Amino acid sequence: MPTRMLLTATIVSASLLVATGAQAQAEPHERYAYLGLGTGFSSLENDREEVDNFIDSGASDFDLDDDDNVWKGFAGYQFNRYLAAEAFYADLGRVRLRGNDGANTDLESTAYGANLVGQFPITTWFTPYAKVGAASWETDVDGNLGDASIDLQNNDGFDPVYGLGAQFNFNPVLIRAEYERYDFDSDYTIDTFTASVGLRF
Repeated sequence: MPTRMLLTATIVSASLLVATGAQAQAEPHERYAYLGLGTGFSSLENDREEVDNFIDSGASDFDLDDDDNVWKGFAGYQFNRYLAAEAFYADLGRVRLRGNDGANTDLESTAYGANLVGQFPITTWFTPYAKVGAASWETDVDGNLGDASIDLQNNDGFDPVYGLGAQFNFNPVLIRAEYERYDFDSDYTIDTFTASVGLRF
């Protein structure tokens, strides 16, 4: 998948920068604002019966296609070397329910919210972190019957989001690899794996 290749290439590039760019390192304890963009892929943590409960379709005879691209943007501020706060918007991709009769149902999710980021700097250039926050989310549900498309009942809510990651610090660039969980519902939980590039100010 092209996105997975891009994710792998970004992480490898970050490792090479670590090995060859020591002179470009940035001190992790200084205060700064930052902006960033990321991409990766998503994975649904629920089975098809749980997804059927989430959308109240009443029909669980389908195949689940839950692997799609993710895009996100974020803006934050680092208060000190251990704590930052950030706001984000994420397009979490599409989950498709493929029926045996050729019909399918698409669930497309987006979310925006805020996180507190706890940072654990190991060196000036390498900082693992954990984050916890909340997201306002919406899942659009569309049914497709051959040439016809119908809008089904959408779902939305305000629920937790949390994750783990590692940040490579260069001046003024930062590079991240991270895992996040969007816990929308007990019947609908999305995991994402992304690589991001940001700019410090």
